[in-house]
Amino acid sequence: MPTATSTVSPSAAPLTQLSDEEKMFQNSVRRFAKERIGPHVREMDEAGLFRKELLHEMFELGLMGIEIPEEYGGQGGNFFQSVLAVEALAAVDPSAAVIVDVQNTIANNILIRWGTNEQKRCYLPKLARDTVAAFALSEAGSGSDAFGMASRAVRHGDHFLITGRKLWITNAAEAGIYFLFANANPEAGHRGITCFIVERGFPGFQVGKKEDKLGIRASSTCELIMDECRVPAENVLSEVGKGYKIAIETLNEGRIAIGSQMTGLAQGALDHAIAYAKQRHQFGKPIAEFQGVQFELAQMATEVEASRLLVYNSARLRDAGMPFVTEAAMAKYFASQVAETTASRAVEIFGGVGFTKDYPVEKLYRDAKIGRIYEGTSNMQKMTIAKQILGG
Repeated sequence: MPTATSTVSPSAAPLTQLSDEEKMFQNSVRRFAKERIGPHVREMDEAGLFRKELLHEMFELGLMGIEIPEEYGGQGGNFFQSVLAVEALAAVDPSAAVIVDVQNTIANNILIRWGTNEQKRCYLPKLARDTVAAFALSEAGSGSDAFGMASRAVRHGDHFLITGRKLWITNAAEAGIYFLFANANPEAGHRGITCFIVERGFPGFQVGKKEDKLGIRASSTCELIMDECRVPAENVLSEVGKGYKIAIETLNEGRIAIGSQMTGLAQGALDHAIAYAKQRHQFGKPIAEFQGVQFELAQMATEVEASRLLVYNSARLRDAGMPFVTEAAMAKYFASQVAETTASRAVEIFGGVGFTKDYPVEKLYRDAKIGRIYEGTSNMQKMTIAKQILGG
C-alpha cells in the first residue's frame, strides 16, 4: 500500500477527520494519481482504453487489494482506506477510480465475506497480485429491477451450465474473474438467484461488445455472453439461492465508494475552477476577485465538503459494524448530485474554453453523469431513504 515518503501538498480539500496514517495514505494516492495517471487522462479518454502499465502499477502499489488480508498477498487494510483511495484517484481520473472501486469494495469484498476457505485461497492472491475482477448482475431487461434477470443456471452433476447475457459490466474487458449472477431455480423467484465465480477461460463464456460511452471512457463496460458456460459446482459463492442477499449487501457497501468517486470528481472540478479563476483576467483583474465568481466557488466548496462528510460517515459506520444502509444511500444520492452540479459550474467558470477538450473540466462534466445512474439510480436511493425514515 502506498505510504508517504515526503511532504505532499494536499488539494484544496481539508482532510476531514483523518488520522495521520490516513492522511499519509491519501496523499500518496493523490501523488500517484497526479504524477502517473494525470499525464495520460485525455489520451485514455479519447481512446476509451486504460493503459496496461498503469493498471500494473496500481497492483504493485497495493491499490487493487486494499482489504485483502496479508496472508493472501493483500494490504490488510479497511474499507475506509478503499474509500480514500477512490476519492483521491477520482479527482484526477474517475475512470481509474471506478476500476479500483469495483476491485476493492465489490469484488474483493464479496469474496472475503462470502467465499469458502478454498475459494479465498484460490482467488484472493490473484486479485491482490494481477487479476482484475468484475461484478456481473445487470441485464438488458433488468436494470433497477436487477433481480428480474433472465440468465439461468442448470445443475449437471459436478457443474452448472449458465446461459444468458449480462450488460453494462464494469471492468469486463480487463477482468479475469467475474462474480456472475444467474437464477438456478426460477420457480423460487429471487430466492433462486445464485452467485458464481466465473473465470474468463471457462467454456461457453465470452466477453462481448464494449460500450462507447459518454464518460468514464477509459473504464471498460462490456456485454458478457454465456452459452451453456460450464462452471464447477465448487464455484458457487456461499450457496445456491443466496445470490439475492449477496448482491444487495454488497451493493449497499459499493454505493459508499461511488459516493466517494463522485466526491473526488467534484473536488477535482472545484480545484480546477479555483486555479483558473485566480489566473484568468477580465476587466483588469482576476475573475476570482469578482463577487459573482466567489459566490459560485463558495457554494461549490460547501457542497463538496457536505458530500465528503456523508461519504466518510457512512464508511466509518460500515467499518464499525453499525447500520449504514440509509447513510450509504444518502451519500451516493447527494454526492452524485454534487458532482454533476459542481462540474457544470466549473465549466461555466472556465467560460468558452471550458466547453472544449483542451481543459479537464469538460471531461469531468461528462464523467459525472454516470453517478446518478450506476449502482442504483438516484430514484432508487431516494426510495431506500424514504423506506428507512418511514420505518419500512
